[in-house]
Amino acid sequence: MSPRSASVNEELRRRSRERLLQATVELVAEHGYEATTLGDIADRAGSARGLVSYYFPGKRHLLQSAVHRVMHLTLYAGLEREPRTEDGRERLARAIDAILSLTEDHPVLMRAHMAGILQAEGFVQCPEQQRLAWLLRDTMERYGSQDVEADYPMLRALLMGAVFAALLPGAAMDVAKLRAELFQRFDLEWELGAPPPQGKPRSLP
Repeated sequence: MSPRSASVNEELRRRSRERLLQATVELVAEHGYEATTLGDIADRAGSARGLVSYYFPGKRHLLQSAVHRVMHLTLYAGLEREPRTEDGRERLARAIDAILSLTEDHPVLMRAHMAGILQAEGFVQCPEQQRLAWLLRDTMERYGSQDVEADYPMLRALLMGAVFAALLPGAAMDVAKLRAELFQRFDLEWELGAPPPQGKPRSLP
């Protein structure tokens, strides 16, 4: 049997890494971050336990990469859903709605992620985060930003703050109000994106 080509090996590594990321998402959602072990993740992914350490330096790094992958996939799906659009304002509205939707679709995962960012390891740079960052930068450019490198970090900070506010135990803010504040900040019409079914909060313009 001839040896596998470099491209085949690269594809196998990519699939193996993605199985570990998906297993992390599933297990943390089911059992929480602390109760999920690297061994559990490897078993769920059908991978050798040594592969986890090969791809990721630790569980916190693995979690952040897994969450960034979910965020990237969610954001991409929101931006590219039908009907497709190149309108920058509509795309920014879709981006905001996509990220806010994570607070309802993946609350346990996102709480663990936000808590991890505040730990000593801080914010992890990884391929998944870079893909997410590229989409957000592209969104700001299409929106019409004259200084993407300054406006992208602000957008990221505002979205992270909104996610944190929506998930804060005991003091969570209403997602529709957070959406309205973000839309007002970027001068977006409420009807853009995917407006929540309950409508616009009365306390906000």
